[in-house]
Amino acid sequence: MMKVIIVDDEIQIRKGLRLKVDWEEEGYQIADEASNGQEALELLQTMDIDVVITDMRMPIMDGIELAKRCHQSFPNVKVIVLSGYSDFEYVRGSLKEGVKDYLLKPVAPDELIEVLRKIRIEVEEEKRNQMEIGRMRRLVHTQLQEVQEQYLLYLVKEEWLDLKAVAERLRQLRLEEIANENVEIQFVTVEIRESNEDSNRVKDLWQPFQILSKEIAKDHGGTYSFYDPSYSNMIHFLHLLDEEKRNRTSSLVNKIQQNVKTFLDLETVIGIGNVVKAIPEFKTGYISSLLAWSQSQLGPQSQIIDGTKAKEEIMEVSPGFERGLTNAIENVNFEAFKENIHAVLGGSENLSILSFSFAANIVLFLLTSLAQKYDLETKDIQKMMWNCQQSIGKLNSQSKVLEQLVQLAQLIIEKVRMARFSNGKLIVDSVRNYLDKHYGNEISLTFLSELFHINSAYLSETFKQQIGQNLSDYLVNIRMEKARNFLKDKQLKIIDVSNLVGFANSGYFSTVFKKHFGKTPVEYRNSLE
Repeated sequence: MMKVIIVDDEIQIRKGLRLKVDWEEEGYQIADEASNGQEALELLQTMDIDVVITDMRMPIMDGIELAKRCHQSFPNVKVIVLSGYSDFEYVRGSLKEGVKDYLLKPVAPDELIEVLRKIRIEVEEEKRNQMEIGRMRRLVHTQLQEVQEQYLLYLVKEEWLDLKAVAERLRQLRLEEIANENVEIQFVTVEIRESNEDSNRVKDLWQPFQILSKEIAKDHGGTYSFYDPSYSNMIHFLHLLDEEKRNRTSSLVNKIQQNVKTFLDLETVIGIGNVVKAIPEFKTGYISSLLAWSQSQLGPQSQIIDGTKAKEEIMEVSPGFERGLTNAIENVNFEAFKENIHAVLGGSENLSILSFSFAANIVLFLLTSLAQKYDLETKDIQKMMWNCQQSIGKLNSQSKVLEQLVQLAQLIIEKVRMARFSNGKLIVDSVRNYLDKHYGNEISLTFLSELFHINSAYLSETFKQQIGQNLSDYLVNIRMEKARNFLKDKQLKIIDVSNLVGFANSGYFSTVFKKHFGKTPVEYRNSLE
């Protein structure tokens, strides 16, 4: 029901208007009455009103002034002014001041019904439009969030080479606040558990948990949530710390635990990672939150494990260690891989459990990244990764973890060897898979040749032979198709679309788009209407 206020200084006129129409049948409800414009404004401040029917001439505040004030403070309210014939021209000239329609006194019932029906159709249409705009805004926000989440996961788990390029991509994705080299970051890992050990209920509530996590992150400034497919029933939070570091983390953790319990009736197991600085340390911070979570007790009870309070110091793993392992696999040198990993993890009796688990996670992340890069995530490899992750989480089977990591590396090396001796086909497939996933990043032939350890001239020639177009054209085609999809969301600005598909300059993006589709992004968007 749409709600109406009748405003007239004569009580008989108000009563008469009530009797002229079957208000309920027309979809209206008379919410209240007022004897002048000032009283009506006071009612509007306390009630949700759709239509005001007001006399023109009243003491204190007349109908035209009331319409003006409604237009300023309550723009969605429709105002109908009742006037005598002598005021007709004046009222008609006031339509631009917020008067939606006018009726001559004495008001004929059929004329009043006609105006009410017209306004009801208009209001319903406006509400539908508002709902659609709201839906589009949520969709746009979700799309941006999705790209942000994918990039955060990329930063904490995959191999990247250029810090400046990473900082620029973060700026494009509206994540520039975490690119500051002096920023302090903390990761929080959250797992949901069902108190009755009903795994189906956890599965059913997984999507609501994701939505709730996004809302919590949005409300807790400087906080972002993301999902890692390697860990079921978990969401991870990255959040910036301020001067009140501990209070800020405690506030976030408490809010997560309370809201999940209140809205989903689920238990939460939360691991708090160590504080890290700058992007190169993100992987360390992420792993530390996973390690904190892995120290939780089995069972459905809610728990908070603060990794920053661990008595044991986690050893630092040098970038040279990771680079040595990567080079060994890229060069299909299994013996070199074993030598490198045994140098760090082989003497596990000299390492604390946490240090071993930390280093093992570093290796697993590296192997996962390489498997993704070469599109090697077969069922066998995925199963081996999962088993290895489970073994690391138990914190009590170091020899088994080392054995599983070596076996996983051997399988990946064999796949890479096949790619190296496939006349370039598997390498090109891997490069194309990388471009399909990371089209928004800054990518060049030089970058790809370094990433895949292959001569740039050979890569360029082989790619064109296999795909039928050169690398740069293939990348542009991907970006343009993605841009065309993003442009369907009319709440997304052109510069936002430009950034999402990897163009730092929106003008250049528009030029490339027009060359590709024969229309500018604006013209293409308008053609969709």
